[in-house]
Amino acid sequence: MTDSPSPACPIKGCTDTSWYADACDIEYHTSERTYAIHKCGRCDVLFIAPMLWDRLGEIYPKNYYSYAPAKKGLVQRLKEALDRRLFEKLLASIPGEKLSVLDIGGGSGWLLDQVKACSPRVSFTQCVDLDEGAQAEAVARGHAYHLGAIEEFETDRRFDLILALNLIEHVRDPAHVLRRIAELLTPHGRALLKTPNFDALDARLFRHRSWAGYHTPRHFVLFNRESFIDLAERNGLAVTTFSYTQGAPFWSVSVLDAMRRLGLVEISAQRPAIYHPLTPLLQAGFAAFDFARAPFAPLSQMVFTLGRRADRRMQEGS
Repeated sequence: MTDSPSPACPIKGCTDTSWYADACDIEYHTSERTYAIHKCGRCDVLFIAPMLWDRLGEIYPKNYYSYAPAKKGLVQRLKEALDRRLFEKLLASIPGEKLSVLDIGGGSGWLLDQVKACSPRVSFTQCVDLDEGAQAEAVARGHAYHLGAIEEFETDRRFDLILALNLIEHVRDPAHVLRRIAELLTPHGRALLKTPNFDALDARLFRHRSWAGYHTPRHFVLFNRESFIDLAERNGLAVTTFSYTQGAPFWSVSVLDAMRRLGLVEISAQRPAIYHPLTPLLQAGFAAFDFARAPFAPLSQMVFTLGRRADRRMQEGS
């Protein structure tokens, strides 16, 4: 446990924060540094200190999974099938002859490829990402591309569907990003957002063992269901649907690190956890475990569908 004073909460600047856990980078081993995870009692969020938002080149290595994807295993293929079914359902609920879709953190545009395949009404697709290496590939696939943060993205276009999958936990000002999403949505549009849930079984079991959901040091702010809904509603969005989904990647990396500590496996910067040969087997097993208990327990990934608040009130700081 750290003896240094707890920093202010990144949501509202609250000062009643407290130390929650210490965590290291157990996935990519970008450094041997230990980071402090703090909890805000008022906002009910976890956040890392320090947030290395100005050192992204260090904390996102060249072999990071979204830059150099591994071969698709059973769990990944199942996830993509579920994603396509969700995209089809969402698109069917949005009126209009031509639809515009934005993927924040869309990388090379592979998710937008799936969205376009779900409906011929999708006529315009836009990626916003920090990965310069993915820009040429996304453009070649027919997607517009903005190299930079969503906060800096300027456009007159409004979008019928916005994807923000496993994004909000990576930004230092989640409220700002949610307000930007609300501004970019059409009145009838929907945003699909996925983010970790720190109020889950694996999060509790591995709280003091660098739970993989911390994704240290790349996840800056973590929510539970209630704290995310509260923030979304205060920043111009309303939750239309919610569900928990499997957290097999968090289980798998956490268990692999426990095995590493016992000397049973080797995980390093050169061989990150996601590329270990046991990972597909662990993910398949834990995905089945999570799907079996989904009706009875909160899982460590949350999926929200959001629309613009009807009154469009921004209640920041309330």
